Amino acid sequence: MRPGVVVTLVSTSLLLLGAAPGDGDTAPLPARLADTGGGDQLITAEAPTTASTSGTVTWWERTDGQWAQVGTAPARFGAKGLVEGTARQQGTNTTPTGLYDLPFGFGIQPAPAGTSVDYRAVKADSWWCEDNDSASYNRWVEPLPADCRAAESEKLSSYTTQYTHALVIGFNYERPVHKRGAGIFLHVNGSGATAGCVSVPEEAMQRILQWADPRKKPHIAIGTTGGDTAIIRY
Repeated sequence: MRPGVVVTLVSTSLLLLGAAPGDGDTAPLPARLADTGGGDQLITAEAPTTASTSGTVTWWERTDGQWAQVGTAPARFGAKGLVEGTARQQGTNTTPTGLYDLPFGFGIQPAPAGTSVDYRAVKADSWWCEDNDSASYNRWVEPLPADCRAAESEKLSSYTTQYTHALVIGFNYERPVHKRGAGIFLHVNGSGATAGCVSVPEEAMQRILQWADPRKKPHIAIGTTGGDTAIIRY
């Protein structure tokens, strides 16, 4: 028997037994992360390097202790790439790496059928305050508070494509650090790279909203394939 045939048969047997060489390296990505947020749903947003403006978003679910991929889509990141979340500065057009919760969804259009996460309708007076001098920094506000300058904030209804549907990423959200950054979302693709958010095609965004279940504590992990900001560190 030719040596190549032996190798093929052995490899096939190992695969059938679930003991293929390097099997530990092929474990589902969430199983290799340092932390997944403690829930049974996870979105991973992975870029090749910190200089990348594109990559992949994948959403996963854990059943009986095993993570399985539910869906995947091409993703876009900040126009200046990615940076460690704890070192990020506002206005740098970078996407913060790290593990974050997903406080709520929102959109100019109604929530897709089956959406169970808290979902807020964007109105004419819906804003995201990004004024570093405001007490409402990094918060959804209706209407815009007197101490929050419009020029330093986002009128959500103005982003007719990006905010068709979106999820808030909990970066710098629970206890906002001024000047670190505000308004980081998972949203629908615009015309190119983002100002620091993660974006996906509209169909993918709708599917993610329909899939996300607050009872399963969904989180998002953002990172690179390797290096100091490797996604498996989070």
